[in-house]
Amino acid sequence: MGVGKYYFQLKTGQQNILINRDTKKAAKEAFLRYKKIGKNCEWLGKWNGKSYDDKSTPSLRKSKN
Repeated sequence: MGVGKYYFQLKTGQQNILINRDTKKAAKEAFLRYKKIGKNCEWLGKWNGKSYDDKSTPSLRKSKN
């Protein structure tokens, strides 16, 4: 797990696929694309080496971030 990277996971039946992106913007865009097509996703946040920070789940409504 990379410190400072943003993570979310896709829940696909018996497997969970962990996905990461270097920036919040890239992670949010990818997360929302999966949500938009109906995938079951869970936002984890920014990994600080011990736990996740910035855990607020992105929403489909427009934001300035």
